[in-house]
Formats: sequence, structure tokens, C-alpha cells
Amino acid sequence: MMNRILAIILTSIFAASASVAQTIVTESTTDSNVNSNSTSETTVISPPPTAMAPGIGSSNSDLCTVGVSGAVQTQILGIALGKTVRDMNCEKLKNAKTMYDMGMKVAAVSVMCQDRRIFDAMMQAGTPCPYDGMIGVNAKEAWDLNEERQPSYQKGKMDEDKKSTLFGAGVVGSLLLLLLAI
Repeated sequence: MMNRILAIILTSIFAASASVAQTIVTESTTDSNVNSNSTSETTVISPPPTAMAPGIGSSNSDLCTVGVSGAVQTQILGIALGKTVRDMNCEKLKNAKTMYDMGMKVAAVSVMCQDRRIFDAMMQAGTPCPYDGMIGVNAKEAWDLNEERQPSYQKGKMDEDKKSTLFGAGVVGSLLLLLLAI
């Protein structure tokens, strides 16, 4: 019987402590004020517009010109240039071919002989370039007597087309350097 009484007492103690644990109340109050000031700056860096070099093409393949173009672009300024350049060797070949096709073979060879390389090759082959209508041995003797009329490499001498091309390249190069400095 003692065990019974002890069991009843323990049960009542546990029951009382469980009911006390259920009555816990927590209250919380939060009061908050937030003041915020911010300053921001946004910088958008975009790529510059593109300077497009002009396309210089020839619709006719029978032209002796070459198209040259270029462009440069900075944040401030863009420049695009283009021009055609005459190919003098191409013109010489076309002229010689046209003369040959018309039956003027000596004249066609004479046109080709204006190039020092052709002149030297013809002399070394034993078939000298025509000289004032003379061909063969007579032409060789005439060329030997008049060496100043032979085509030359013109070392140190620059033709007008090359001068203007170099001048134009210098101007364009200077502009490009100026744009890069900006």
C-alpha cells in the first residue's frame, strides 16, 4: 500500500508541474524609427560609335586600280578614308596585250621593255628590246651606244604617285596619332 500512496503523490507532483509549465506567457514590444539618406551616381560607359572604312571594290575586273581604305574611331571623333590607287604594272601588261592582239608584236615587246627587269632578261636571252624600229643585232648595238636611254631602276628617284601616296599616308598617320592623344 505504501507503493500506491507513493505513486499517487508522484503523479500529483508531475501533473501540477506540467500544468504550471503550460501557463508561461511572453510579451514583446518593439518600437523602431529608421532614417536613411543616400546619394548615388551612376556612370554608364558605352563603346564609341564605329567608324566604318568604305568598301572600295570594282565591279569591272578589267580595271588596273586597287582600293585602299581605313578608319579610326575615338570617343570623340571618327574618321574613315578611302581611295583607289593605279597599278602601273597592270596597265603596262594590258597595253602590251592589246598591242599584241592587234598584231603589233614589236610594239608590245617595246612596252614590256620599259621595265628594267624585262629589258635585262631580253638582253640576256640574246633578243634585245627594239630600238627606234630596229630589232636583233642592230637594236643591241644601238642600246650599247645609247645607255642613257635604257630603262633604269631609278634608285633614289620617286615617281609622283609614290610621293602622293606617302604624303597621304603621313597625313593619315598624323591624324591617327592626334586622335589617340585626345
